[in-house]
Amino acid sequence: MSKNFFSRLSNIGKIKNRAAFSDVDEQITKYMYGSDAFMRILESRYSCHSFSDSPVSDTKLEMILNAGILAPSAKNLQPTRIWVVKSEEALAKLRTVHPCYNAPVVLIVGCRNEEAWIRESDGVNAAKTDAAIVLTHLMLTATDAGLANMWIWDFNPKKIREVLPETREHGVYALLAIGYPADGEGKPTELHSVRKPLEEVVTML
Repeated sequence: MSKNFFSRLSNIGKIKNRAAFSDVDEQITKYMYGSDAFMRILESRYSCHSFSDSPVSDTKLEMILNAGILAPSAKNLQPTRIWVVKSEEALAKLRTVHPCYNAPVVLIVGCRNEEAWIRESDGVNAAKTDAAIVLTHLMLTATDAGLANMWIWDFNPKKIREVLPETREHGVYALLAIGYPADGEGKPTELHSVRKPLEEVVTML
């Protein structure tokens, strides 16, 4: 029974190597349960390593940011903040710390431990988890809007706070570069479609 269950899930959740997400409404088919529009967003999202200089519209940016504030947080304390790095001046400062793959817009996601819920049983602070959920909302909504993106983790938070002092009162959790992929360059890497099998990740109890 478990083998058949995992087999069905594997067929449903196959990750396809796609360079961009496009026209969901025109491509809707059906999975076993309901529309696959959301699954197509998950499948098509990839880490873009090179962006063009094409601007991101304010309409799409506003939609992405609204998705971020809809993210759930522990006890709904919402300890997360988002800084939109979009002006040439701000981008130039940020790029002294990280090149951000030449993205025209970079969202900085930060959080404050003192504003977050703490689990009483072991003292774990929920701030970083809350920030990760916000960033996931931003990332998937950007994909839905037809924008490539890159979750950036390899940076020095201290240096970012130095060049962008507006972030100094918060822990800088991650950066999200968004924009349109550079011609012939911003494609998924070979690792994009590599996923562990469900049997290795999921345990049925």
